[in-house]
Amino acid sequence: MLTSKKSPTSRLFSEQELSYDPHNCILRREIWREGKSRAFINDSPVGLNELKTLGTSLIDIHSQHENLLLVDNKFQLQVLDVLANNQLLRTQYSMEYKNLVAIRKHLQELQEKAKASTDEQEYLRFQHQQLADAQLKPNEQADLENEQETLTHLEEIKTGLFTIENHLSDDTHGVVVALKEALNTCQTLEKVYPSAQAATERLQTAYLDLKDLQTSLNSEQEKLELNPERLKLVNDRLDLFYSLQQKHKVQTVEALIELRDKIAEQLEEIENYEEVLAKLQQELDAAQKKVRELAAELSATRLRAGAYLEKQLVEKVSVLGMPYMQFACQIDKKETPDTSGGDTVCFLFSANKNVALRPVAQIASGGEISRLMLGIKALIAGATALPSIIFDEIDSGVSGEVADKMGQIMHRMGDVMQVITITHLPQIAAQGNTHYFVYKDDAKETTETQIHCLSPDERIREIAQMLSGSALTDAAIENAKELLKRAN
Repeated sequence: MLTSKKSPTSRLFSEQELSYDPHNCILRREIWREGKSRAFINDSPVGLNELKTLGTSLIDIHSQHENLLLVDNKFQLQVLDVLANNQLLRTQYSMEYKNLVAIRKHLQELQEKAKASTDEQEYLRFQHQQLADAQLKPNEQADLENEQETLTHLEEIKTGLFTIENHLSDDTHGVVVALKEALNTCQTLEKVYPSAQAATERLQTAYLDLKDLQTSLNSEQEKLELNPERLKLVNDRLDLFYSLQQKHKVQTVEALIELRDKIAEQLEEIENYEEVLAKLQQELDAAQKKVRELAAELSATRLRAGAYLEKQLVEKVSVLGMPYMQFACQIDKKETPDTSGGDTVCFLFSANKNVALRPVAQIASGGEISRLMLGIKALIAGATALPSIIFDEIDSGVSGEVADKMGQIMHRMGDVMQVITITHLPQIAAQGNTHYFVYKDDAKETTETQIHCLSPDERIREIAQMLSGSALTDAAIENAKELLKRAN
């Protein structure tokens, strides 16, 4: 397929990192029997979405049912935007509108959160104050639980320590006394038996260690005194910990400290909501102002395009059997701009003299819609860089001279783009520079669709058959020759 010099396909090729040839572009899709498929652009594998994106930038396929789009207000707006050539402005508007929506959503979410948090603020303050008053410290719970264990079993501990010390220091059977005697004996033995020195050193070490242990145990006993008040303080402190942990469904003091700090952050955030909301509101106001400004710019381009469409469409379509045709683009302002801007568009139409303009959807017949759509496509062809367009029976509901005029319009469109037309009307078919005959061939158990490029003589015969039906007459052949001669 040959691409137009004005085609934006080079940009699409660049975005997809594909090699670009301005004179040749081949789109190919392979489909296997089991349903799998592959897509290619100039023999480079691509995804199906990329193939569709490029395809729509190369070819506009206009089928008969697409005429119904003309009664759709969204399509009517798109027509104005194409004629206005305001794509860059629409892109900028779309970005700003998305930004506006994002800010508005953020503001609404924060307002809801602020309201809920404000209602909860007093309870949060109570929770934080309760945790702050507890003066929580890391590792305090473990230390207090150890102290509680000691104070609770104080008598048992003192008795045990006394027993151990007694085994060490008893004058008759004490370990320390026995070690002292053994050490003295070993030191005396050294005088006559030098090898006893090693034993002396070991006995000396053991004696000093156990003597020190005896002193420590004695000191521990003296420090361990019954203190009911301290035990009560420890129990009360631990009860506070356990109560807070149960209330907040945590297991440790460290978790309570983390919760206290988190609540403090929430309270600080609540106190700052007013400032944050005010800042967001300023951002929202600025975004709304920017959107309104861009929407006004868009409206100006659409008004100019609307005036152009009104004049040009009447000139193009009135010759198609509607000499008294009237057409107007009614552009109204929306209360609030949305994704497409601040305008609503309605195409108004009248085909007859002294008949008031009414929306196309309410007044236009199928044939009239076909003619209007052809006129619009012809205008769009001059405003876009689309290389090709395919008309699939756009001539529905027309015949005779009107069909001839429609064919002429399509022929002129061929000066700026490739036009392929599927038609059953000889007046339109005769306007083509090249003709292909599409037919079905029943082969074996399948029916295959075939296409055949017609020779000059075959062109005459096929157009003649359109004129006369299956019975080909000399008059029909002469008429076909005249149609082809006049068209070319």
